[in-house]
Amino acid sequence: MLWLKVHRESHLVARIGWLRAAVLGANDGIVSTASLVVGVAAASSGRPEILVAGLAGLVAGAMSMAAGEYVSVSSQSDTEQADLAKEARELREMPKAELEELTDIYVQRGLDRDLAAAVARQLTDHDALAAHARDELGISEILAARPVQAAFTSAATFAVGAALPLLAAVLSPLDLIIPVVSAASLVFLAALGALGARTGGAGALRGAARVAFWGAAAMALTAAIGHIFGASGLA
Repeated sequence: MLWLKVHRESHLVARIGWLRAAVLGANDGIVSTASLVVGVAAASSGRPEILVAGLAGLVAGAMSMAAGEYVSVSSQSDTEQADLAKEARELREMPKAELEELTDIYVQRGLDRDLAAAVARQLTDHDALAAHARDELGISEILAARPVQAAFTSAATFAVGAALPLLAAVLSPLDLIIPVVSAASLVFLAALGALGARTGGAGALRGAARVAFWGAAAMALTAAIGHIFGASGLA
């Protein structure tokens, strides 16, 4: 007896939607909260002020990320829907021109014209709008914009990322908050960069280095600002 084995492939591109939002949210959560904690600590503030500032940054940042991602990805979704509506109208009003357009696309991709025309006809008969969305507009189910998914993913991962330096600030002695939070946050950022790169199919070392570099720069800048204003008595 012959058995038919279905070959199913899992491609990394399917992760783009949630992976981008997750990495962005967690990275922003760590960097912004760690920088805020370090900056306030450098201004010679007490632990309550440091923790209140960090907690406020966590809540505000998570809500900002959710709103920003939702608005941004909704704009992308609106554009996609407008293009699909326009394509559907063109398919109703000038089907022959649209069929020829699809044929030309397949010719440009390497098919001879007779085969391209046959493929275009069959795909048009099956689902004309889906064929044009995929091959003319570059819109697919995998890459389609999902505003709600992006918003929740960014908000949740921001909160998780922000909680890490905040926890380090809670557990460290007051006089060591700056070095402990800075070191811990750089470790978290490097791990996040490596994980995001590996999940996306890229090199872990490069991903860790680029995320840690920008995090270190942000914390150094805010520490300098906090120290300047703290020393001047304006904090």
